[in-house]
Amino acid sequence: MKITVMLGGASAERDVSLASGAKVVAALRAEGHAVTPLDPALGVLSEAAFTELVHDAMKREPPTLEQLRRFETSPLIASLTTLPEVCEADIVFLALHGGQGEDGTLQAMLNAAQVRYTGSGHLASALAMDKELSKILFRSAGVRTPDWLMAPASADQVEQALGWPVIVKPSKQGSTVGLAKVDGPAGLVAAVKDAFLYDDEVMIEQFIPGRELTVGILGDDALPVGEIIPRHELYDYECKYTAGMAREEFPAKLTSSQRSTVQAQAQLAFRALKLSGYARIDFRMPEDGTFYCLEANTLPGMTELSLIPQAAAAAGISFRELCERIVQLALHTKGEQS
Repeated sequence: MKITVMLGGASAERDVSLASGAKVVAALRAEGHAVTPLDPALGVLSEAAFTELVHDAMKREPPTLEQLRRFETSPLIASLTTLPEVCEADIVFLALHGGQGEDGTLQAMLNAAQVRYTGSGHLASALAMDKELSKILFRSAGVRTPDWLMAPASADQVEQALGWPVIVKPSKQGSTVGLAKVDGPAGLVAAVKDAFLYDDEVMIEQFIPGRELTVGILGDDALPVGEIIPRHELYDYECKYTAGMAREEFPAKLTSSQRSTVQAQAQLAFRALKLSGYARIDFRMPEDGTFYCLEANTLPGMTELSLIPQAAAAAGISFRELCERIVQLALHTKGEQS
């Protein structure tokens, strides 16, 4: 098949996407497909440009806002679907993270051009990217999620509604970019101000202490549950994308009842947001054994340190097979993706 892999883009998760895309390109080529890498901010990449771009793509910190501004104004983004590499592709594999690649904007463009692509449709992508809408839908489906407020909110309002500590994060961002744990009133204003640099909406969320768990969904199946044990207090950007900064256990050490419960909760969350193809659903489990759904990731990382590939491996699915299954799920989606 002719497959175009979109990677990079203009979001704060650009470096993660480059690393994901490089792995996906290699896997799909090994499966025998004709694969073209395309950066929505730069266009179709020659082999030399692709090799240079993805070499040592991951850094300990995300790109600065100044570095990203030069990509955000690229005129290519508006005309992507006119490129032969897109409109003539059998499938577009979206290895983008955050921004227009994950918020439904690009998916809507591909729908209009009648181009098939991997992952969820435009409506589901937008719902999952908006953390407040996600949480509303989680609760309507019977999925427990931490309490929250949307900024602006005073320290008194936060203390009364949520207590301390809290998590402050951009409402439509991933990879913990702009996220901070705030232990008391003194740090609230600065954390909210920093989060507003990355989004026009900021969530203040009840902090749930406990174990960090994740469940990958592939088609109709829940993959083995994983546990993340970061070296920092939070599973932050550095811990996610720097070798040795976190330990992941697949499968997580849970009872069979706990395992089936959290997998069922993940599948409920997946359906509540109308997701399709694949996704990763993240949870916290405090000492009382309850599960709190934090968020859904519609285009989860596909780097060698990423969680979906590790979950798939625990189920006996190689990385190459995982990429192929994601492609096949997109090809066999009935009707228009939405």
